Amino acid sequence: MKHDRPNQSGLARPPPPLDAAASDHHHHQSRTTADLVRDLVVRISNPSRPSDIERILRYASRMLSSGITPSISPDESAMAESIKRSLVRSGRSSDALSFADLLSKLSSSGGLRNRWALLYLLKSISDDHASSADTPPLLPISAASGGLPAINGLKTLDPRSDGGGVLMVSKYSEREVDLRDFEDSARQEAELERLLVRDVLHACQGIDGRLIKFDAALDGYALVDPSKFPRDRRIMVFKLCELGWLFRKVRHYVSSIAGFPDAIGTVGQAFRGALNGELSDYYKLLTVLDAQSRSPIPPSEGSDGGDYLSLRRLAVWLAEPTVRMRLMAALVDCCGAMKGGAMAGAIHAHASRGDPLVIDFMSRLLRVSCSPLYEAVRAWVLEGELRDPFGEFFVVSTASAGSLLWREGYRLQPSMLPPFIPRDLAHRILRTGKSINFLRACCDDQDGYTVTASEDVSIGYGETAALEKLVSEASERIDRRVLDVMYGRYQFKDHCLAIKRYLLLGQGDFVQYLMDVVGPRLSEPAGKISSFELSGLLETAVRASNAQYDDRDMLDRLKVKMMKHDEGDRGWDVFSLEYDACAPLDTVFSASAMERYLKVFNFLWKLRRVEHSLTAVWKTMKPNRIVSHQFTKQDGDLRTRFTSVSRRCQVLWDEMNHFVTNLQYYIMFEVLEVSWSRFLDEMETAKDLDDLLSAHDKYLDSIVEKSLLGERSKGIRRSLLVLFELVLRFGSVADRLFEGIYELQQRGRTKSSRLKRLVDDGAGGGGRKELMRRGGEFLSKMGAELDLIANEYSPSLDGFISLLPLQPHVDLKFLLFRLDFTEYYDRLHPRT
Repeated sequence: MKHDRPNQSGLARPPPPLDAAASDHHHHQSRTTADLVRDLVVRISNPSRPSDIERILRYASRMLSSGITPSISPDESAMAESIKRSLVRSGRSSDALSFADLLSKLSSSGGLRNRWALLYLLKSISDDHASSADTPPLLPISAASGGLPAINGLKTLDPRSDGGGVLMVSKYSEREVDLRDFEDSARQEAELERLLVRDVLHACQGIDGRLIKFDAALDGYALVDPSKFPRDRRIMVFKLCELGWLFRKVRHYVSSIAGFPDAIGTVGQAFRGALNGELSDYYKLLTVLDAQSRSPIPPSEGSDGGDYLSLRRLAVWLAEPTVRMRLMAALVDCCGAMKGGAMAGAIHAHASRGDPLVIDFMSRLLRVSCSPLYEAVRAWVLEGELRDPFGEFFVVSTASAGSLLWREGYRLQPSMLPPFIPRDLAHRILRTGKSINFLRACCDDQDGYTVTASEDVSIGYGETAALEKLVSEASERIDRRVLDVMYGRYQFKDHCLAIKRYLLLGQGDFVQYLMDVVGPRLSEPAGKISSFELSGLLETAVRASNAQYDDRDMLDRLKVKMMKHDEGDRGWDVFSLEYDACAPLDTVFSASAMERYLKVFNFLWKLRRVEHSLTAVWKTMKPNRIVSHQFTKQDGDLRTRFTSVSRRCQVLWDEMNHFVTNLQYYIMFEVLEVSWSRFLDEMETAKDLDDLLSAHDKYLDSIVEKSLLGERSKGIRRSLLVLFELVLRFGSVADRLFEGIYELQQRGRTKSSRLKRLVDDGAGGGGRKELMRRGGEFLSKMGAELDLIANEYSPSLDGFISLLPLQPHVDLKFLLFRLDFTEYYDRLHPRT
């Protein structure tokens, strides 16, 4: 027999039988490789007789030495993995582990350079044995082949007559067999993939299949026996089954909220309907895919354009539905127990993406979900109806009526305001519906608004411009109607002027008459004064002044109010006026506004009382009445005392009158008139009732702050009230001074013998001298009281002036300038 030449596999000619004698002719490395090959042959073929091992081994050696080459690319690791999978599928897991161990040892030995060819041979032999059901042994012995195992399906040629012993195998026949085996394997793989595709589609519908089932412990779908599938296929199945997990979550949410409309509201119901619509489209897609999955997969995927469905094609089909289902699952998680505008805002938060697919999907979902919200907006701004049975609208009612309807009847609920409706637009929406209800409930105006054709335009999510146009047109018309009703039918400006005249003491002659007629009664204890009597005196003052020509309806609203008083209070301390403003004027002239008016009135009333007291003192101490007094004709100490006291009184009066006059001028002109002028300008530019309320509040705040009645002016206000008390004390002392002087003057001039006798008896026989002595003591006492008042007044006035520059309002600089325009107080008491 001729020796075989070495081939590309790296092995030499087929070795002789590996007996003990032949093994001595090989070196240690070859003997180890042969042993490994023998072990592989034994484990794969599993011969029934020991004598078969040598025949199979010789056959394997001849095959390894032949020129047969496969038509596929050599890949040792892929071929080894294929063999292991075949062993595992046939239930021989332990053999697969042994094969892996032997292959590892064979690789580490380094004896074979073309191990892939050996593995391919063994794999082909094993597959041929598995396909031949009528052949009991793995490698049957064929007599025609000269004792070599016959390969099923291959043409084995007889040995040449010359006894060369070379096995001649037709390459063409072997390639056909390999191709057939490959096609059989490909068909099996295709059928397995078709089953996986069907199970994946079942999982996408929430249904368990034969190979893929839902694992509660893992909370997801998994292969029943993952070891039978390669890693890449397991990964693809896992990714595709994510869609089924997402579908279960969305379907559970949709079914769980079906019977609870109160908990989710109308927006939640619309959101559920939108999800159902998306699931319907999803079901349609699965129906189409299920029909395609019934078509067999060709052994070589992509060889033709057949209408079949593989895992890769399924991944392409389900890519977009997976994105949508993932978004729906995220929305289900974030919405939870939300409802109304909060739910719409949560859905909108997921729409801020750059992906056009996501933007289109979320916009479609939001248009359906937000439709109840926009319908509620339409009903509110056009009809003033709050259609919100489940409390999900961002406008809420607090069940307030009357004067509280506008300020407290309705308010925004920030938690229900979605972010796609700007806050300023939400305030306009609130005001528009509130204005309609204000016209109905407070103004008795049922026909002040009409629905025009331009308001029939549809509004919805993403149509912010249309919504703003609708709200702008409705609010402009209704706000204009509200102002027309307030200015026209209810004469708002005239009532503001009446309050300025009477509560802010702007009607000078009325205030003077009122001071004159109620002054004597107000000097009495507060507990002894009747409010009915004061009301009559108020009417007297009205009739005696130009106030009698004002509108009678406004005069009837002016009433006397006696505040709560403590023991020791006088009428001056509790007397005040109030103005009864009924609906709808009480919306502007609210209880808090009238309290501020009352606060200003009490301050102005005290200021007028101080001014009235100084005027009364001036009337009493007119120079022509003092000069003619007989004390001026006396010589000595009495004349000096009289001159000193009268001069002291005159100087103190001048100083106090200067202060009170300039303070009153500042209040009446720099504060009241300037604030009123600005209020009139803002009334003209007001576009809605909120602007009018804001202008009125600003007008009142300006008066309160500039009149030193604000919270930041408590210190200087206390100093001012001290000055008022000192002026009133001065008026009382001056009244007693001149009353005593006039009484002494009358006693000195009397010609009645009886009066003279009484004077002489009272003087202890001293006559006129005793009268002069008593007059001197009286003047000394009055002078001491005036000095005490002057000593208190001067530092108090200096302290008040020193606090003026520290006040927050710049207008108080005008008061400082008027009080100290000659810088007298600054030179008298230098201040930093």
